[in-house]
Amino acid sequence: MRFSRCAGTSVRSNRCPAGAGPFRMSPFPVDFRASLGRGLALILSCGSRRRFIAKSLAANLGGQRVRSRCLCGAAAAAGASSSIRGPNHGQEGQCSGTGVAQYDVAVVGGGMVGMALACSLASMPLTKNLNIAIIDSNPALVNGIRINKEDPPDPRVSTITPATISMFRDIGAWQYLQQYRHAYFDKMQVWDYTGLGYTRYHARDVDKDSLGCVVENKVLQSSLLLCIQNADIQKKIFPSRLVSMSLNPGLKSKRMDGISPEISRGDLTKLQLNDGTCLYAKLVVGADGSKSQVRELAGFKTTGWNYSQNAIICTVEHASENRCAWQRFLPAGPIALLPVGDNFSNIVWTMNPKEALDQKSMTEADFVKTVNHALDHGFGPHPTSSLLGNGNFFSWFRAGVVTSGNGGFEIPPKVLKLASERMVFPLSLRHANDYVSKHVALIGDAAHTVHPLAGQGVNLGFGDAFALSRVIGEAIAVGMDIGEVSLLKKYEAERKPANIAMMAILDGFQKAYSVDFGPLNILRAAGLHAANYISPLKRSIISYASGEQRLPLFS
Repeated sequence: MRFSRCAGTSVRSNRCPAGAGPFRMSPFPVDFRASLGRGLALILSCGSRRRFIAKSLAANLGGQRVRSRCLCGAAAAAGASSSIRGPNHGQEGQCSGTGVAQYDVAVVGGGMVGMALACSLASMPLTKNLNIAIIDSNPALVNGIRINKEDPPDPRVSTITPATISMFRDIGAWQYLQQYRHAYFDKMQVWDYTGLGYTRYHARDVDKDSLGCVVENKVLQSSLLLCIQNADIQKKIFPSRLVSMSLNPGLKSKRMDGISPEISRGDLTKLQLNDGTCLYAKLVVGADGSKSQVRELAGFKTTGWNYSQNAIICTVEHASENRCAWQRFLPAGPIALLPVGDNFSNIVWTMNPKEALDQKSMTEADFVKTVNHALDHGFGPHPTSSLLGNGNFFSWFRAGVVTSGNGGFEIPPKVLKLASERMVFPLSLRHANDYVSKHVALIGDAAHTVHPLAGQGVNLGFGDAFALSRVIGEAIAVGMDIGEVSLLKKYEAERKPANIAMMAILDGFQKAYSVDFGPLNILRAAGLHAANYISPLKRSIISYASGEQRLPLFS
């Protein structure tokens, strides 16, 4: 038996079906790339926004096909056992142990999003009796995550929205997070290096106490781990990696421990791990990140591209506490300064790969000087209070529209020194054309990855986790199989349009601020000033970014 690669797929087979040629990478669809590249129109033109989103959603919900993976061999064609092997197929063999465990839900990936799904299932009356398997090779999930409160903050942080905070409270994880360092912020300033425009947001614009909270990833992970460990639900953590997945094992069993007697193994998915362990599950959830093994094994196709940018992240220290989130758009990419508690802030700086390596290797003193230069007067002057130097630029908009300036432009606090190592990682956009198939669902980065310029990536993932848990609860309420594709499509229908819309906006901003062109600079400045001075627009932007409502064109 050998492994052959059909037109777009990798399977175990002696031959491929007639007409299936060698696997090739297809070019990304031009219409999808173009639609995501017009996100700036969402800010600048209400009329064109509706047309843009309609095109974006139509293109994606229509199902672009970039990479395809098909099942080869007569067995697959006949609908028999579909055994899909991973790249570590040499490690496969007979299942170890005397018996094979069965679970209702197998979550592959015990990161923040996967753990959030498990905690959400444990918190709801309809789903708290499920038997859950969590598969992740990270030893910290078994040994515990150690956090020394005296250490400086880790550079890997997430900005979580008020909507995410509310969901963390609902599932019982927020009580554990509050024991560790976290930083609320109630103000945010965004400006352009040209000096033509800026926007200041304040929580009071939407009658809130904060716009969000910056938390170290290890704190989020530890809080969710403590939440699931203390939850009254059947669960087991497997410290291993997934190596193969059989979608229809074709075995029958009259009785299986932990799963209702009337369900047979033929209705389940079989998972084999690298330590030889095998298990069955009604539903397999891929929460295993941007290089998802579940996505590859289940044959989900993706659309996307790599940005010619890297992000450099680190922790820095100030003379006093920072309570504002700052973001400045520079010629090579945005730089963000985010409060993380005490006198510390987090830097997320996007630039081309060579510049990122140079910034990482320079001395600490030179790097601190470069950061302060980028956050102050480097590359261009400070913005004025209005595009035309006075406060009447938007007086033409409409009589009776309330304006809000929230004061003038402010200079961010000076960085005194580095407080962590500098880390560099590449940036990309990826989107799974489908989120679900029979017995399989994708959440988080396994389904979509976005540019980090607005800190929305993890919040989209948490939204996926909570939406999927609700759909599973609805299935149990009416006695449906939780792995049934028609049910899982409800989750996809809820999350896919919202994720695509956010991806389009972020990708549009990335492209709009990657060009230094006079007329476009004026348009960007007009958009920033519109958001700053037109209160209804400002409130809609804040509410949308907070995850609490859709923009009017999505309603």
